[in-house]
Parts: sequence; structure tokens; C-alpha cells
Amino acid sequence: MAEAHRQRRVQGHWRHQRLKTIGVFDSGVGGLSVLRALQCEVPHTHWVYLSDSAFAPYGGRSGQEVIERSQRITAWLTREHPLDALVVACNTATAHAIDSLRDMYPALPIVGVEPALKTAAQATRTGCIGVLATSGTLKSGRFATLRSSVEATAVGPGLAFLCQPCPGLADAIEQDDKEAIEELCKCFVTALMNQIPAHARMDSLVLGCTHYPFAMETLKQLCGPGVNVIDNATPIARRTAGLVGAAHKANVTAQVGCVSLFATGSVAALKEACERWLPNLHQIAACQIHI
Repeated sequence: MAEAHRQRRVQGHWRHQRLKTIGVFDSGVGGLSVLRALQCEVPHTHWVYLSDSAFAPYGGRSGQEVIERSQRITAWLTREHPLDALVVACNTATAHAIDSLRDMYPALPIVGVEPALKTAAQATRTGCIGVLATSGTLKSGRFATLRSSVEATAVGPGLAFLCQPCPGLADAIEQDDKEAIEELCKCFVTALMNQIPAHARMDSLVLGCTHYPFAMETLKQLCGPGVNVIDNATPIARRTAGLVGAAHKANVTAQVGCVSLFATGSVAALKEACERWLPNLHQIAACQIHI
């Protein structure tokens, strides 16, 4: 109760200071990779980060389960916080649920994340692009539509997207299990390399899950210096800044951002991950919730 009272008091302080409040949710800690980019692009913000870790990972769940969880989370976030925008910092949740969320909350700017196929298509020289993602993302209709659109509008060499599902990798990153992360990365990169056609060379690798940037160095070492490893955090952050940034900067002066952390699972694990990956972001609250 004391923590909840402190959270309400601090929220009132930040509202009085006219900081924007932006919600961010993911199945776990992976969305912190997006929040890391967001705080650079929209620094003077009260972030409300919700980790649905009791139901993680989303990648192995059915589309309907992901939709229901995303709707419950968004209902809680909009009820408990005066959101100026919402970032769905999960590729699987975006793939299955973002259309329904936008229908339910037409007045709320909602930004999703998708594998950076367009960015990779513009950057590739060989036309051979690897994609690491969850099974849920790769099987979704939204991913199929995105892939078809990029392939149809590509300029330059013919594109070949080599898609590799990565079961267990997001969960290993969630648990910060370094040995498992390394072994799984080796397994999936090897499987991806085995898909490359003879006489072709993969020069780009798209990270299609917000957890995977936290294994970036391992993946870069496995792929070698000739492969550009791409995640979509920065473009998503700039898109969010475009929606709220101009009015935001006009209303604040010399204020720093802060984050309120909420988890349906372990709060301690979320706090530790935030301290590890976003050490300069001030935490004003950390609470477990049941939704």
C-alpha cells in the first residue's frame, strides 16, 4: 500500500511538471531495448513500462491469447495512467493485436514494432537478408503482408528473406542465462546460414524480436564483420517522437525523464534488467500487478 501511495504521489508531481506520459509494454524485458532508444529521442518523459512476464514469452502463444493479453494490458494502462501515447514494444503483440488496439482506442497514438525489413532492403548489396524472430511473428499475417510489400517495391538486387524462428531465445534473454543465450544464438545462426543458397552471401540480419538486441554482440561475432545486424528500436523511437515530441519539448525545460516499472511476474528481475541496460533512467516506482 505504501508503494502504491508513493506511486500516485509521484505521478501527481510529474503531471504537475507537465511531462508527457508514454506507456510501453512487452511480454518481458525485451521492450527495454525500445525504451533505451525512446529515452534518447524523447528524453523529458514519464515512461510507464509494463512487463507481462507472468505470461512470457508471447512468441509461443496463440494469436488470440496475445490479443487478449494486449487488450487487458492496454485497458489497465489507460485506466491507471494519463497516457499521451502507447508503444507496443513487442513484435508478436504488434503482429497480432495492434489493429484491434487502434480500433478500441482511436484517440490514443499507438506505435507498434515490426521487423526492419524495409531498412534491410534499402541497405543490402547482395539481396540476401536473414531474419531472426519468434514463431508467432513469422507465422502472422502482418509479417507476410510486410514481407510481400517490401519484396514488391524493392529496388536493386532481387530480395531473398531467409527466416529463422528462434524458440527459447527470448526466454533465455529474459532469464539473463548467458550460457543458454550463446548456445541458442549459435544454433539459430547456423540454421540460418544453412539456408543461404549456393553462390549467395547474406549481408544483413534483421532482429525481429525486441529481446534480441540484448544478444547483439554475440550475434555479430557469430555472423562476422560482413553482416549488418539491424534492429528497429531507433526508427520506432523517432516515430514516437514525431507524434509527441514537438509539443512535448515546448512544454518542458531542463527536466529529466523517469520510469515507473510494473510487472505481472518478478518485479526484482525487471528492476535488475532496467538497471543493467538503462542505468541512467531514474526509476520512481516498481510494482507487481495482477491483470
